[in-house]
Amino acid sequence: MILVADGQRRSRLSGIFENRGEAAAERNEACRFFDLRPTEFLAPLHDRLVIEWDNPRSWHRSGTSASAARMPVLEIADRDKVPFPGFDGVLLPYHQLRDIVDGPRYADWRAALSEVQGIYLITDSSNGKQYVGKADGTERILGRWTVYARDGHGGNVALRELAHHSAAGTKTDHARHFVFSLLRVFGPSTPSSEVDAAEAHYKEALMTRSFGLNRN
Repeated sequence: MILVADGQRRSRLSGIFENRGEAAAERNEACRFFDLRPTEFLAPLHDRLVIEWDNPRSWHRSGTSASAARMPVLEIADRDKVPFPGFDGVLLPYHQLRDIVDGPRYADWRAALSEVQGIYLITDSSNGKQYVGKADGTERILGRWTVYARDGHGGNVALRELAHHSAAGTKTDHARHFVFSLLRVFGPSTPSSEVDAAEAHYKEALMTRSFGLNRN
């Protein structure tokens, strides 16, 4: 079994080969050679099966039960990556946002969103109300949206009320109605003052203080 490092203690199945024995005729004083041939065994799991490699400094393992017990399955990932559509094409329901911050299929999305500051829009699809927010400095869009994916509100007062507390004070899953998009992106060296000015402009243009979910 050929397993390729996939970050930290993760290893991803690359392929499986059958050992048909030593090629004795090719043996020399320095090396031994074996007849290894690709096999279709576990082919549906190639590039999908991810296990925990318990000791990154050790590059091989024997195929014993005790060894396998120390390498639990972490994930069986979807095979196909989802291409990033460009910043103008970002339109994410909340459940997809949660997949993007963690899922291996969305590596290209994370790479793009981690490079830009920007102004984003959150729309509550249950009533059409909107929230304008910003991600600036070292946080970038990915960092800010990861917070939303974790808690459903990102610390914003109005969104927290919707995402976590009903009128009766019980926890809700209202965040499932949120849809995320980008209004404008900035390079990583853009001054915070420019990002702040753009945020203020979009709050005024979309009237999210008067009719939406912005409280300031």
